[in-house]
Amino acid sequence: MKAKIVATIGPACNTPEKLSELVKAGVSIFRLNFSHGTVGDFTEIIARIRAQEAKYGLPITILQDLSGPKIRIGAIEEGSLSFAKGDHAFLGPVRPTDAAMPFIPFDKEELLSGMEEGDIVVLADGTLQFLVKGKKRDGFVIQAENSGIVTSRKGLALPGKHIKLPALTDKDKTDLRAGLVLGVDAVALSFVQTPEDVLEAREIIRQAGQNIPICVKLERKNAVDRLEEILEVADIVMIARGDLGIECAMPLIPTMQKRIIAACNKANKPVIVATQMLLSMVNNPIPTRAETTDVANAVLDGADCVMLSEETAMGNFPIEAVKFMAAIAGEAESLLLERTHLATYHSPDTVPDFLSYAACLLAEHQEASAIVAHSVTGAAARSLSSQRPHQPIFMLTPDTVALRSLNFSWGVSPRMVRESIEGHLERAEHFVDTNPEFKSGERIVITAGQFRRDQQPSGTNLVKIYTK
Repeated sequence: MKAKIVATIGPACNTPEKLSELVKAGVSIFRLNFSHGTVGDFTEIIARIRAQEAKYGLPITILQDLSGPKIRIGAIEEGSLSFAKGDHAFLGPVRPTDAAMPFIPFDKEELLSGMEEGDIVVLADGTLQFLVKGKKRDGFVIQAENSGIVTSRKGLALPGKHIKLPALTDKDKTDLRAGLVLGVDAVALSFVQTPEDVLEAREIIRQAGQNIPICVKLERKNAVDRLEEILEVADIVMIARGDLGIECAMPLIPTMQKRIIAACNKANKPVIVATQMLLSMVNNPIPTRAETTDVANAVLDGADCVMLSEETAMGNFPIEAVKFMAAIAGEAESLLLERTHLATYHSPDTVPDFLSYAACLLAEHQEASAIVAHSVTGAAARSLSSQRPHQPIFMLTPDTVALRSLNFSWGVSPRMVRESIEGHLERAEHFVDTNPEFKSGERIVITAGQFRRDQQPSGTNLVKIYTK
């Protein structure tokens, strides 16, 4: 399987035994959801994941997912409120003394100040919509557009409204600094709206003396509108279809997903498709036909990773969900590779990108069994991955951060390389010669950066056909 699987850790899978089974089933990235749990909760889990890494001798990536400025209503006095279409309620910071209608507590002044008559308010994870009928004192009278139930502290959204909120809350900044101390390998930013949101997180990481990659979660329409700018500063992109599906009209989500994936592929940025991929497997041992098709289409669209959330965190069949996802992705990849022709891919923009493209062409036409690349940063592997070659890509790096970040890239098997061998090309050849996965007489395409002692390394500048 070339697509990578991201599994969310939760009560259903946080034991050493379950983690081991998940790794064997195909998980290479574990997501820690900091919206649920504290730093203390994740300390032992990270230790258990690292134990699995040592057990299997494979790099395993830990993705810290920050909470972000999730906009929520307050605690409903009655516990829950039921609405039929046409029912009215009051939304605001304080219950009016003269109002007989149900009260939904909400005290976010920055949102209340931007609300107007005719706006749509979405509650209960998108299942219940209200129309703003008019202002009343410090809040608004809203009318239910459909039937549903609202419970305490559920998320609230205003589709189509541009309301600037910081992507990093004070809690996020504290959690990020703590995560860096714990040793997370990447961080996901929730509700990103601008490139500046990413740069703020980058500065916190830099101040901590680290350089882990940043995954931007696309959950706001205005972030999608500025995708090109955000891609310039992001390392990884996650299409978080839950909140994005609230912000945007549902019929737009499938084509939006395809456009985002295409843009990420062109920019050599790994892209994750997330939310409800196999949601029925929380309670059922097999997925629905529609879910199976959804996972396959994500891979066919060009996703590097597919993600499981509730399915592994709290579901009854976490291992089965991963196995199904791996099987579906494997079948989709067979069709993808049948359809893939390198000539149809975008024109490389830089010399290293062109050499990656040339390496894939050589591998295809010379029937090479693999592509082996050496890179300190991992950029060469991401460039090779974006071409979607038929051959497996073995990425050699002496850098631990780059090693684990490459688990996000389609078709890449990251391997740590010894720095005792001086030249990058020599390291790659030594890897081929000593690797039992390659048979004598097989052709391997090698890419590397080979420079004189007085030169500053600047990326891949060499492609070679090597026979073991």
